[in-house]
Formats: sequence, structure tokens, C-alpha cells
Amino acid sequence: MGLSKVRREYFHIFASKLKTKKKMKKIVVSIVFTLMLVSCTQTKMGYVDVEEILKEYKGTKEAEKEINKKSAEMKGQLDQLASEYQAKVNDYYAKAQKMSTKARQEAEGNLMKEQDVLKQRQQQAQIEVQNDGQEKMTEINENIADFVADYAKSNGYTYILGTSEQTRTVLYGDSKSDITDIILDALNDSYKKETSASNKEEEKTEE
Repeated sequence: MGLSKVRREYFHIFASKLKTKKKMKKIVVSIVFTLMLVSCTQTKMGYVDVEEILKEYKGTKEAEKEINKKSAEMKGQLDQLASEYQAKVNDYYAKAQKMSTKARQEAEGNLMKEQDVLKQRQQQAQIEVQNDGQEKMTEINENIADFVADYAKSNGYTYILGTSEQTRTVLYGDSKSDITDIILDALNDSYKKETSASNKEEEKTEE
């Protein structure tokens, strides 16, 4: 076999290997692209209006009622204390002219102490209501987040995004992907069932 013939055969084999590698590369690229397309088509996404859910969620409304009730009760107690304090002030002014200097100073000192105590109670009540409200809202947010996560897993969602007028996390979304009403209905149904079950348990305990 001549040298030129050997070179031709070697070149043919080398060229054949290059063609095979190119074909394999094209096949790999094609497979990767196909998998990417499949992945995109399999990704199920939705979004919800967080503000709407918080506003219309029965758990939020119930928490607001409880906070308002507690706030009203505290206000009633503070108003009573303020009324009693004002009566003492009025009584002092009515008798002040007939009091001795020492008696007036003692009465004024007592009134100032009572006024400070009243202010402290008002501040404590305000802080207590605020803390109670924050705790309830934190609990509500956690409940909603857990429910949405469970709903996503049960219904094959890869992502459920939260957005609002303020955050605008979703700048654009197809209306078909807006599942706010669906999540809200399911969330309220779940809350209703939990509340009903809890009430029944309380009734059994009382019996």
C-alpha cells in the first residue's frame, strides 16, 4: 500500500470521525433544546393579589373584630378611669379656696400622680392592642402562606406569585393565571371548616 493511499484512508477515517462528532453535537443540542421546551410547558404558574386576599379572608375579618372588641373594652375602662380622675379634679377646684396651703399641695401632688398613672395605662393599652394586632396579622400571613404552598403542591403549580398595587411583583400576567378568587374561595372554605370543627370541640368540652 502506497504512502499516498494510506494518507487518503487516514484522512477519510478522520473526516468520518469529525462528521460523527458534529452529528452527535447536533443531537445533544437538539435534546437539550427539546428538554427546555418540555420543562417550560410543564411549568405551571399562577399569581394572586395579596391585598385582596388579606382584605376578603374571613380569618382577617374575624381578627379585626376581635381586635376592635378588645380595643373598645380597653377604651371603656380608660374612659371610666379618666372620668373618675376628672371628678377628683373638679372636686379639688371646688374646695381649693377653703384648703390650707399644705392641703392644696398634697391634693395637687396626688392628682399629678394619678394623672401619670392614667397616662401610663393609656400607653400600655395602646401598645397591647398594637402587639396583639401584629401577632394576629403574623399568624394570618403564615396561615395564608402555608395554605397557598399546600394548594400549589396539590394542584401541580411550580410557582404561585404574590403581587399587589404597591409591590407590583407581577408587572404583567395573563388573566387566566390570576387565581386570586380561586385561592380566596378555597381559603375561606378551609377556615369555615376549621372554625366549625373548633366550635364543636368547645361544645363537647363544655358538656
